[in-house]
Amino acid sequence: MSQTAESLYARIRQEVAARADRLWEVSLALHRDPETAYEEHRAAGLLAGELEQEGFEVQRGAAGLPTAFTARTGSAGSTREGPSVALLMEYDALPLLGHACGHNLIAAAGLGAALAMRAALGEVEGTLLAVGTPAEERGGGKVAEVAAGLFEGVDAALMFHPGVHDWTWAPLTASAQVRVGFHGRAAHPTGSPTEGIDALGALIQLFNTLGVLSRRLPLGSHVQGIVTEGGRATNLVPAYAEGLFGLRGETTSALEHLVEEVRSCARGVALATRTEVEVTDVGGRYEHFRDNEVLSALFAGHLDRAGIRLSEPTAGVYLGSSDIGNVSTRVPAIHPWIAILGPEASDHTPEFAEAAAGPRARRVMTAAAEALACTAADVLLRPDVREQAWTRLGEKAAAGR
Repeated sequence: MSQTAESLYARIRQEVAARADRLWEVSLALHRDPETAYEEHRAAGLLAGELEQEGFEVQRGAAGLPTAFTARTGSAGSTREGPSVALLMEYDALPLLGHACGHNLIAAAGLGAALAMRAALGEVEGTLLAVGTPAEERGGGKVAEVAAGLFEGVDAALMFHPGVHDWTWAPLTASAQVRVGFHGRAAHPTGSPTEGIDALGALIQLFNTLGVLSRRLPLGSHVQGIVTEGGRATNLVPAYAEGLFGLRGETTSALEHLVEEVRSCARGVALATRTEVEVTDVGGRYEHFRDNEVLSALFAGHLDRAGIRLSEPTAGVYLGSSDIGNVSTRVPAIHPWIAILGPEASDHTPEFAEAAAGPRARRVMTAAAEALACTAADVLLRPDVREQAWTRLGEKAAAGR
């Protein structure tokens, strides 16, 4: 690495350090005031305001989402010419648990990286985007942003996620939700039992059928369901019953196959029980995450300077699903996992929410901001990085991975 590059990295670290107190204040403000999916009005306003104050051109309501935004700076202005890198910020919270996924840290680190990059580079050659991405926990703001073309022309999409492992990338599966509704015929279960067609019985049979299906699903695939409508009285055969099912697949193609299997099972149950069935998608589908090793290696190297060493994920362990997958299948992307608790713990718990406002979280947030900004500088200033990252994305796409 040249002395010029090392000097730039040192300047970036200085700029993050100079803003560390303010970034932590922003993180704590988000933590104290959690807002759930599509309701993150105060969070989006706070983050967009911070970027605007430091000279970014901010567009609120990006992709038709009131709590999404983009903040742009660079020599390309509003055009898509030249290299471009996007720093992603999540800031939605979980119902009842607040920031038990640590999105306050993701937002603050992305903010810090964007501000430090602009200050260190001055007039950025190309385009630096800071992107506010709402509703990762439910609905998928990035799904809408991808569909709106927000990432067209972007050479890299960068973010990190707090967790209980120090991993170079996150094994994230593809996911979808489907609603299955069975229509039967109401009747009195004693007075006219032969007249009824039990919709709830059909739904229960579907659960049993999917239980058999689950035993032969490949690694990374599963089905989990709940009953959302099962009747109102025990002295009435339910005419309608409904279940909501979460499906996951190791890859997007595996998920598509699983969705069709569930539809086939539902149709078979309906035929056997003389009910009618409707299977509908709920929300957008999350694609599997496609890690870009070129960019992940750069990020890990920069993070190592802060004393945090990342390793490869444990084989066969999956961390859930995220709408970053929909970005990563179209643009070179990273989603490293950095621990704020030990591996015996779990996110989506009150303990993790508490840790997301603790001293270890502050150190992780600052280190991640530095590493993200340095990686963004590599993308903007080194044509070989961009070329290699796009080549790797193409190789993985061709292999279906």
